[in-house]
Amino acid sequence: MPSRRGRLLRWGESGRIRLAIAPDGADDRTVDPSDAHAGQGRTPVTGPLLLACLGAVAAYALGEIWRPSTHPVAMVYDLLAYDAVYLFGAAACRRTALHRTDDRLVWNALAVALAAVALSTTLYAVTLAPLGDLVPAWLLVALWAPTYPAMGAALVGLVRSRVGKPHPSMWFDALTGACGAVILAVTLLPSLASGPADGSFAVIQLYPVADTLLLAAVSAVCAVMGLRRDWPLVLIIAGLLCTLGADALLLSRTVDGEAVVDGPMTLAWLTGTAFTALAAHVAGRTPTVVPAGTDPVARLSWRVAFVPLSSIVLSVVVLVSTWGSDGLGMAGWAAVTCLLATLARTAMSVQELRGLHEITEQARTDELTGLPNRRALLERTRAALAAPTAGEPLALLLLDLDGFKEINDSLGHAAGDDLLRMIGPRLAPELGRGELLARLGGDEFAVLLPGAGLDDALLRAERLRALVLEPFVVHGVRLHVGVSVGVATGPVPAATVIELLRCADAAMYEAKNARDGVRSYVPDVRSGGGDRLRTMEDLRTALDEGQLVVHLQPQVALHGRSVVGVEALVRWEHPERGLLSPAVVLPAAEQAGLLRPLTDAVLDLALRAAVRWWSTDPVPVSVNLSAANVTDVDLPAKVAAALARHDLPAEALTLELVEDTLMTDPDRGRTVLGELRRLGVRTSIDDYGTGYSSLAYLRHLPADELKLDRSLTHDVGRDDRATAIVRHTVALAHDLGLTLVAEGVEDEATAAVLTDLGCDVAQGWAIARPMPVEDFLGWLADRSAALPGTPSVPTPRSPGQRIQL
Repeated sequence: MPSRRGRLLRWGESGRIRLAIAPDGADDRTVDPSDAHAGQGRTPVTGPLLLACLGAVAAYALGEIWRPSTHPVAMVYDLLAYDAVYLFGAAACRRTALHRTDDRLVWNALAVALAAVALSTTLYAVTLAPLGDLVPAWLLVALWAPTYPAMGAALVGLVRSRVGKPHPSMWFDALTGACGAVILAVTLLPSLASGPADGSFAVIQLYPVADTLLLAAVSAVCAVMGLRRDWPLVLIIAGLLCTLGADALLLSRTVDGEAVVDGPMTLAWLTGTAFTALAAHVAGRTPTVVPAGTDPVARLSWRVAFVPLSSIVLSVVVLVSTWGSDGLGMAGWAAVTCLLATLARTAMSVQELRGLHEITEQARTDELTGLPNRRALLERTRAALAAPTAGEPLALLLLDLDGFKEINDSLGHAAGDDLLRMIGPRLAPELGRGELLARLGGDEFAVLLPGAGLDDALLRAERLRALVLEPFVVHGVRLHVGVSVGVATGPVPAATVIELLRCADAAMYEAKNARDGVRSYVPDVRSGGGDRLRTMEDLRTALDEGQLVVHLQPQVALHGRSVVGVEALVRWEHPERGLLSPAVVLPAAEQAGLLRPLTDAVLDLALRAAVRWWSTDPVPVSVNLSAANVTDVDLPAKVAAALARHDLPAEALTLELVEDTLMTDPDRGRTVLGELRRLGVRTSIDDYGTGYSSLAYLRHLPADELKLDRSLTHDVGRDDRATAIVRHTVALAHDLGLTLVAEGVEDEATAAVLTDLGCDVAQGWAIARPMPVEDFLGWLADRSAALPGTPSVPTPRSPGQRIQL
């Protein structure tokens, strides 16, 4: 047997705790398991601790090359360097815990795990190592046992901080991964039966199994949620891999009777701890991770299928390999458990798919009529415009019932609802494959006709109108209902969904004003497009001769009944056709390429009007921007010049845009909006809820307020689904620090519901219709017109805060 001095010297050379194993009279060897640890930091103060940890690793590595020849000095040197790595890592985790609240428990647990390794190492070296083979195995387990529960708690908490409240399916994923880890540990690691039959070997084999279980459970959940460039978590997993590799190598050597813990193996353990300190430092320079939630769509991605499918294949292979043997063994039972967990996970996924399908259908279905809603129409229209056969025409018909308000007033809302329910069954048989009938809200319906040109669309519109004109029997009363139909075609002249809707809406209002049933936005071919060309030329003249005016519609805070804003809406005082609405002006300007000069003119008119009230009532004025304006790099300079010309501060102006205006050049658009905000001009997202990707753009648009589209506010308080959408939109806006403005508030009942839901500002006919500047000045002087009797809600987040509410 080697001398005691040799035994201690081997401990000093390895820098690890020594387990005495002497199979068949072989020399004593030095071994000790350790952990990989994971961490994440919050403050740059962890930088010195990281450097100290890396310095200790380097010091130990240098000791492998050069160490003092005197044994006591060598032992102390190795022990100090080894413990320093873990203690500095623990200090980094503790420092992180002091500067974070959401995951403080995670970092405290990691600090405990790392400190426990250093303490256990020192305790063993000082008190137990001299005893050699007399140390019982259970004591060795008890000495380092606290590290793994602490690491497990830290890693579970770390995953929870990334995904929020775990979905039950994630526990099945973790169980599946753990079972796969057991199978791997039993089948791929060296055969446990060939190792020494003593307690020390039993202790050694526990560590790689525990490492594998931790790594597999975390990896299984990460496979579901994705790492999402989460570098701290990546570093933690790297540390686990280092520890697993070293522990597995130690076990392999032990089986072969050569349980030597050399410098490289010890450095692998220390490197795993260094990864923990590095993860803490990296996390300290990144924002606190926001829980990603357990979105069903995210859980149903391809990553989810990888975990159960790979586990099934592995389990089947194991069960086939154990066929005919006596008993299943640990690997067999793990395979059975893995299969059962996978079956449960698959059943849960099927249920989620069914629920997700139902949610998707509900989100695209009008609750009252059962028809597709505005969202479904926008998606189908956008898909048709973007289809490979993009050159193929399509038509959009907007149908608006005439006299519907009178029916509601005379027979009640229940009768009106029944009438709306009858529209779908009457019109649906007239539609062909691929065509869509949708309810937009209120008494408005839309029909999408892919592949239909203008002539075909006009014929279809007449047939649909004739069906509506046939009498309805509602609550025992025979009713004749009129309908106005507007027809627009794409991709010429309307190339986008928003343009198509605007064109159809303009044509529908022309039909309603003319009371002749059907109107098309694009003139029919027999007129040669003369009306459209004449309108475009007249608009050029209007811009030159100052025929444009603005009408103003107030915005009132639902808390305090004070005016907090006013929107400038363009009107055209045509010398022959009278006062024309934006439904005529905007499409003509877009087709003539006059959107930029039109916006310049409206901006000047709006600021000129604002000068008249700003000194006494600092109410900001809002002006709408088009896509051409948003991507105009000269826009910030033009706005600054306009404000200076009228001697108004930037707070006097709010610029509104719809999300789709950024689709042409998102990067340039965000740059322009950022410059405007640096001037102090507020920005507003108009028609929120109808754009291409409202939630995605909220992350990037530099905006101050959201304007909820009238299609969402029309049925609030009467439609549970619409009310739920508005309630959650209010919460979303407030969480993002945005003011929420509700458009299309047409009655005080709607205003009261919006107030209860926490909406900040209201705009609509219930407050005031758009009015000339002179009328607005008189209205502003009489504050009693602003929603009397509405209850209080939190003060709006707008420049209107300067007004005493």
